[in-house]
Amino acid sequence: MENFTSKQRSNLRSIAQNISPITQIGKGGVSQGLIDTVDKALSARELVKLSVLDNTTEDAHDLANEIAAATDSTVVCVIGRKIVLYRYSTKKGVEHIEY
Repeated sequence: MENFTSKQRSNLRSIAQNISPITQIGKGGVSQGLIDTVDKALSARELVKLSVLDNTTEDAHDLANEIAAATDSTVVCVIGRKIVLYRYSTKKGVEHIEY
């Protein structure tokens, strides 16, 4: 997990505005399938956005921290019911995000 400066976090947030959520978190909460999906997406893209559905009883911040811990990623931000995560990818051929 990385510690970002406020400028780096702001740059990642602005990039995340233009991406669509890769998946939704519903009333089932965090499952191994969800973690696997997020992990694969982080390896391929480095920056991912998730959407938390209204029927979820858990807090979006708690879900973000749980997923980040399980995928060894960093929570960039949680805005309302949207979660943005970042993890540097070591996968070959991935275009790295300049922040």
